[in-house]
Amino acid sequence: MLQIGLRAHDYGKNVSPGELAEILSKYKPASIQLALAKALSGAPGYGQLNPGYARKVRQTLEEKNISIAVLGCYINPVHPDVQTRENQLRLFEEHLRYARDFGCALVGTETGSLNGDCSFHPDTQNESTFDLLCASLERLIKAAEKCGSIVAIEPVADLHTVCTIEKTQMVLRRLASPALKVIYDPVNLIPGAGLAETQELFFTRAFDTFGNDIAAIHAKDFRIENQRKNGALNAGAGDLDYKSLMRIIMERKPGIDILLEDTSPATGLKAMEFLRSFLK
Repeated sequence: MLQIGLRAHDYGKNVSPGELAEILSKYKPASIQLALAKALSGAPGYGQLNPGYARKVRQTLEEKNISIAVLGCYINPVHPDVQTRENQLRLFEEHLRYARDFGCALVGTETGSLNGDCSFHPDTQNESTFDLLCASLERLIKAAEKCGSIVAIEPVADLHTVCTIEKTQMVLRRLASPALKVIYDPVNLIPGAGLAETQELFFTRAFDTFGNDIAAIHAKDFRIENQRKNGALNAGAGDLDYKSLMRIIMERKPGIDILLEDTSPATGLKAMEFLRSFLK
């Protein structure tokens, strides 16, 4: 049985753990992605996170049968400002240390760009940027290995350092650690101009290339509009071939967490039911 879940801050922002659990309970998610600063009021900053806080958040959610699948700590691991990058890496390391207290192994991030806000920069695809990413990830992996947690990277086409199926494979092979895994977002990996192959072949190629290292999946939808991708639609509201995708997921990753993105209180129930329909 796949674990169908939500991204917490799409439903609650600046709320208490109890309020968040109550808001989410009506959707009956099996799991969530939780970015502390985006969802919870009074979320601890760097140096303030501690096991007691993590354990309390975990227990509050578990009372509503909700588990944390991914602890979101989205940073820019190739940030052009050295001190900013250092601060972000320290924050991520702190999340890795306490992830298990949240009942979670995965701490997730995208792979950044040479613009501080992770937007497009023409030099992000240079070899030197890839080397910088690997240096940052190697440091995070060492921290993860010490405390039994996992660094989970999310590739994004066109914009970020890891932007294709092939580059995902490159970073996994280069760093070769069981503490490095992938959050697979098929919409994010579709290039802005669209695909030159069928979606089914595209999904299959991703799973054939790095499927063993996929630890969680993000679910949303897309359309090509005016020859460019609009990739911020609710699952089931666009052109993603969910029939093929869900068949592949159920065959190759039974029980994995599939976390809806870009939903809201107005659209969440419909998107949840759309994904659940494939389980019947």
